Formats: sequence, structure tokens, C-alpha cells
Amino acid sequence: MPSSVIVLGAGMVGVSVALHLRRRGHDVLLVDRQEPGLGASFGNGGLIQREAVHPHPFPRDMSEILRIARNKSIDAYYHWGALPGLATPLLRYWWNSEPQRYARIAEAYAKLIETCLDEHYAIARGTDAMPLLRPIGWIRMFSDEVSFNHALAQAEEGKRLHGVSFAAMDGQALAAAEPSLLKARHGAIHWTDPVSVSDPHGLVMSYAARFKEAGGRFLIGDATSIGRVGNGWRVQTSDGPAEAEQVVVALGAFANKVTKPLGYDPPTFGKRGYHKHFRLQGNAVLNRPVLDTESAFLLAPMRAGVRLTTGAEFAGIDEAPTPVQLARAEPVARTLLPLGNAVEREPWMGVRPCTPDMLPIIGQLPGQQGVWCAFGHAHQGFTLGPTTGRLLAEMMDGETPFIDPAPYRADRF
Repeated sequence: MPSSVIVLGAGMVGVSVALHLRRRGHDVLLVDRQEPGLGASFGNGGLIQREAVHPHPFPRDMSEILRIARNKSIDAYYHWGALPGLATPLLRYWWNSEPQRYARIAEAYAKLIETCLDEHYAIARGTDAMPLLRPIGWIRMFSDEVSFNHALAQAEEGKRLHGVSFAAMDGQALAAAEPSLLKARHGAIHWTDPVSVSDPHGLVMSYAARFKEAGGRFLIGDATSIGRVGNGWRVQTSDGPAEAEQVVVALGAFANKVTKPLGYDPPTFGKRGYHKHFRLQGNAVLNRPVLDTESAFLLAPMRAGVRLTTGAEFAGIDEAPTPVQLARAEPVARTLLPLGNAVEREPWMGVRPCTPDMLPIIGQLPGQQGVWCAFGHAHQGFTLGPTTGRLLAEMMDGETPFIDPAPYRADRF
């Protein structure tokens, strides 16, 4: 039977959950402290990553761990003061990255990723979202033969096990595909399945428009004010208190601020990331997103300019921005591509919500009737929003979900 639902969080995941529930006849109120799509969904590589069937494991190679520990790299940076609070989840993350455990996790993770394009297109097709979706894939570049061959072997495994499509490129083919690159590389992998989104915020806003067209409501509100009232739930919004029978927590890295008072405090942690846009000089072009493995950052063509993104910063989720990685990445990026002036004065920062076992938390919140979880998607909330929305809606309606939800259940923590 249709019910009333409050969805807390209006990023890609929350908007997708709200849309799926509304299309099933539920009375849905979407609540966030700001307009849809301005959190972690706003700043990312803009990729719907069909190829990302393997989540990011914790490094196991000691030389790699020591490189990161020096805190001088572009791809990883940490605040010393944040390490005590991160020690337990990071240790569990390292433990789950052991090859046999990781293989089981990756199998469950791939089940979600394999559906991502179908679920996005199910929402976007026939709407103003479609022009934002560019089926051009993205390119990962390699400086040496050893790393290139290792990556090719992994790509072949992804193709064999999960139907991932790719094209291997030598240095000459890469130069022809991206003629404005300033440096030669040994080779590259062109992941041909992923969709590049020219405006990630615009895509979330388009999905939010579909939700409103279907009769859904959005209000600015304080998610931390959620509390039980009778057999339902109440939250404070800009229009006053709002009540519903059920609640979905889709607050990304900030979910624990709501779930902990409700008795559920999973060992999640945040990876902060930054981006900044640049114009290109002269007639230079960037035809598709490129990631240089040696330099460890992504350059992606967007409506706003070429977006330079960073790796992971480990810090308190409420701490002030410290765009150290962008400062390290920009001069290197200028040696790869003829970047011009920055488009915006200050960089953007967001927080990726991560779990120690690399799997999102999707399902009922333990010990609280009528509360559901949809968070912990790490780097792939943008990719997996529609898949999560469908999966959770089917679970909430008591149906047999199209994917087995057991690996993502909340009570595993």
C-alpha cells in the first residue's frame, strides 16, 4: 500500500529514491538544507561508471602505503588531527581489502554497477537530461609498459566477468584521440561504456524536476530534527513541521548525524574531494575525460570548462577546506594540457561517504520501524543513485528486489 515518506538528502541518491517512490504512488517529501544536487553530487568526474565493477581497495603494497604516508602525493592527503577518529574504519577498510575478502566484496559491488546505465536512461530518456549524457567514455593513460599491461589484464577480467567494454590504445592512437595533450604516454585504456555528464548538478536538477512533475514535494529543512511522533516521523522544514509514516536517510557522509541518535552508528568515514574549472588556451580541445595514472587526477570537459578533480583527502567532514591537492595538481595538469585561467575564484569541496567494506548501506535501519538507509556509496553515488532508488523502492514495497539486497543490509555493521 502506498504510504507517506520523507527522504532526507537531495543528492543523486536521495533524488533517485524519492522519484522511484513517487512513481510508485507514495506521498513523498524530499528534504535538504540546500537545493538538490549541491552536495557531493555537484563535484565529481561527472561519470556514470559502468566500468567501475571493482571498488577502490586499501593499498596492500608497502611501498604504496609508505608513499601515501609521506603525505606529499596528489591522490591522497590527510590531516594528522583526523587520524585518531579514522583509525578504526581505515583498519577495517585495510582488512576487507585482503584479496579473498575483496573478491567477495567486488562481486556484490559489481551487481550494482552492472545496472547503472539502464537505470539512468530509464529516468533520463525523453527528458531534458538526455543532452547532458555523452556516451563517450573516458580514457586512462599510462606512462610505462608494466602498468599498462597490468591494467589491460584487469580490464580483460572485467570484460570476461562483467561485460565491461574497452579499447586499448597505443601512444599514437592516444595522441590522435586527444591532439591537445602536451605529453606522450606509452598507452591508454579507453573505457567505452561509461557516460560522461557535462553538468552533474544539472543532471540531479533534471531528475529532481521529474520528481516534482510526478507530484513530489521538496522543502528546505533540518534533517537532524527528525524524530518519532506516534507511529510516524516528523522533521522541521521551512514550511513548518512535516510528518510521514516512513523515512529514508540519504545524507551521504552526514548520515550518521541522523542515524546515531536513532541507535545506529556504522563505522563510515568521509573522503573529501575538490574540483576547479579552467578554460583552455587557443583552439585546444579535450574530447573526453582523461585520467593520467602517473599524475593521479582527472581532467574532464564540462559546460563550465575543463574540470580538474582531486583524489581523497582524509579530514573531519566539518573542517574548513584545505585544497592542498589542487595546489599540487594544477601545475602538473598544465604540463599535460594547455590550461588557461581558472573559471571560479575558489575551488569546490565535497565529501564522499565511505564504508569499511566498500559497499553502500541500503535497507532497513536496525531497531527503528519505518526508517530506511541509502548511503555509503563512496565514489559512486552519482553512478548508483537510480539503481539504489529502484532497489530501495522495491524493498519498501515488499517486492522481490531485482538485485539481492543482502550484501548491502544495514545490520552487517
